Amino acid sequence: MAVKNNEANNGKITLDRKILVSIINLAAKEINGVESVSNTERPWYKKLFSRYDDGVEIKFEKNGALTIDVYLNLFVGFSVPDVAYRVQENIRNSLSTMVALKPLKINIHVLNVECDKEVQHA
Repeated sequence: MAVKNNEANNGKITLDRKILVSIINLAAKEINGVESVSNTERPWYKKLFSRYDDGVEIKFEKNGALTIDVYLNLFVGFSVPDVAYRVQENIRNSLSTMVALKPLKINIHVLNVECDKEVQHA
Protein backbone atom coordinates (compact mmCIF):
# COMPACT_ATOMS: atom_id res chain seq x y z
CA MET A 1 0.00 0.00 0.00
CA ALA A 2 1.60 3.24 -1.10
CA VAL A 3 1.20 6.21 1.19
CA LYS A 4 3.16 9.01 -0.42
CA ASN A 5 3.78 10.06 -3.98
CA ASN A 6 6.20 12.81 -4.95
CA GLU A 7 6.24 13.70 -8.58
CA ALA A 8 9.50 15.18 -9.77
CA ASN A 9 10.62 16.07 -13.25
CA ASN A 10 12.07 12.58 -13.73
CA GLY A 11 9.56 10.31 -12.05
CA LYS A 12 7.65 9.36 -8.93
CA ILE A 13 8.70 8.30 -5.42
CA THR A 14 6.40 5.90 -3.58
CA LEU A 15 6.73 4.95 0.10
CA ASP A 16 5.09 1.99 1.73
CA ARG A 17 3.31 2.39 5.07
CA LYS A 18 5.65 -0.18 6.65
CA ILE A 19 8.67 2.00 5.89
CA LEU A 20 7.10 4.90 7.76
CA VAL A 21 6.16 2.61 10.65
CA SER A 22 9.75 1.33 10.84
CA ILE A 23 11.21 4.86 10.87
CA ILE A 24 8.77 5.98 13.58
CA ASN A 25 9.35 2.83 15.65
CA LEU A 26 13.15 3.21 15.55
CA ALA A 27 12.99 6.94 16.30
CA ALA A 28 10.83 6.29 19.38
CA LYS A 29 13.08 3.52 20.70
CA GLU A 30 16.19 5.72 20.40
CA ILE A 31 14.98 7.92 23.27
CA ASN A 32 16.25 7.11 26.76
CA GLY A 33 13.33 6.03 28.96
CA VAL A 34 11.29 4.25 26.27
CA GLU A 35 10.94 0.56 27.13
CA SER A 36 9.01 -0.42 23.99
CA VAL A 37 6.55 0.66 21.37
CA SER A 38 3.50 -1.37 22.28
CA ASN A 39 0.67 -2.88 20.30
CA THR A 40 -0.91 -5.05 22.96
CA GLU A 41 -2.66 -2.86 25.52
CA ARG A 42 -5.08 -0.88 23.39
CA PRO A 43 -8.83 -1.20 23.89
CA TRP A 44 -10.40 -3.95 21.78
CA TYR A 45 -12.69 -1.57 19.89
CA LYS A 46 -9.74 0.54 18.71
CA LYS A 47 -7.97 -2.59 17.48
CA LEU A 48 -11.01 -3.47 15.37
CA PHE A 49 -11.65 -0.11 13.73
CA SER A 50 -8.28 1.46 13.06
CA ARG A 51 -5.19 0.74 10.99
CA TYR A 52 -2.52 0.00 13.54
CA ASP A 53 0.95 -1.50 13.04
CA ASP A 54 3.53 -2.21 15.75
CA GLY A 55 2.35 0.46 18.17
CA VAL A 56 2.07 3.15 15.48
CA GLU A 57 -1.07 4.49 13.83
CA ILE A 58 -0.64 6.65 10.72
CA LYS A 59 -3.44 8.73 9.19
CA PHE A 60 -3.28 10.79 6.01
CA GLU A 61 -5.93 13.49 5.96
CA LYS A 62 -7.66 14.60 2.75
CA ASN A 63 -5.59 17.78 2.64
CA GLY A 64 -2.36 15.74 2.73
CA ALA A 65 -1.61 16.32 6.41
CA LEU A 66 -0.05 13.43 8.32
CA THR A 67 -1.20 12.51 11.84
CA ILE A 68 0.76 9.93 13.85
CA ASP A 69 -0.25 8.15 17.07
CA VAL A 70 2.51 6.28 18.94
CA TYR A 71 1.76 3.94 21.86
CA LEU A 72 4.65 3.56 24.33
CA ASN A 73 5.72 1.70 27.44
CA LEU A 74 8.20 3.67 29.55
CA PHE A 75 10.72 2.76 32.23
CA VAL A 76 10.07 3.89 35.79
CA GLY A 77 11.97 6.97 36.96
CA PHE A 78 11.69 9.07 33.79
CA SER A 79 9.62 12.20 33.33
CA VAL A 80 6.67 11.30 31.11
CA PRO A 81 6.26 14.80 29.55
CA ASP A 82 10.01 15.03 28.90
CA VAL A 83 10.22 11.59 27.26
CA ALA A 84 7.07 12.27 25.20
CA TYR A 85 8.45 15.59 23.95
CA ARG A 86 11.80 14.03 23.02
CA VAL A 87 10.03 11.18 21.18
CA GLN A 88 7.92 13.69 19.23
CA GLU A 89 10.98 15.71 18.23
CA ASN A 90 12.99 12.62 17.25
CA ILE A 91 10.13 11.28 15.09
CA ARG A 92 9.68 14.69 13.46
CA ASN A 93 13.42 14.97 12.71
CA SER A 94 13.72 11.38 11.46
CA LEU A 95 10.79 11.70 9.05
CA SER A 96 12.02 15.06 7.84
CA THR A 97 15.56 13.88 7.08
CA MET A 98 14.84 10.36 5.81
CA VAL A 99 11.72 10.80 3.68
CA ALA A 100 11.08 14.58 3.59
CA LEU A 101 7.73 14.34 5.42
CA LYS A 102 6.56 16.90 7.96
CA PRO A 103 3.76 15.52 10.13
CA LEU A 104 1.00 17.85 11.29
CA LYS A 105 0.49 16.04 14.64
CA ILE A 106 2.44 13.44 16.60
CA ASN A 107 0.37 12.11 19.50
CA ILE A 108 2.18 10.11 22.19
CA HIS A 109 0.13 7.67 24.28
CA VAL A 110 1.84 6.20 27.35
CA LEU A 111 0.18 2.85 28.03
CA ASN A 112 2.35 1.46 30.78
CA VAL A 113 5.26 2.25 33.07
CA GLU A 114 7.58 -0.73 33.48
CA CYS A 115 8.33 -1.00 37.20
CA ASP A 116 10.19 -4.34 37.23
CA LYS A 117 13.37 -3.03 35.61
CA GLU A 118 15.13 0.20 36.35
CA VAL A 119 17.44 1.86 33.87
CA GLN A 120 20.14 4.25 34.96
CA HIS A 121 19.73 7.77 33.60
CA ALA A 122 22.30 8.64 30.97
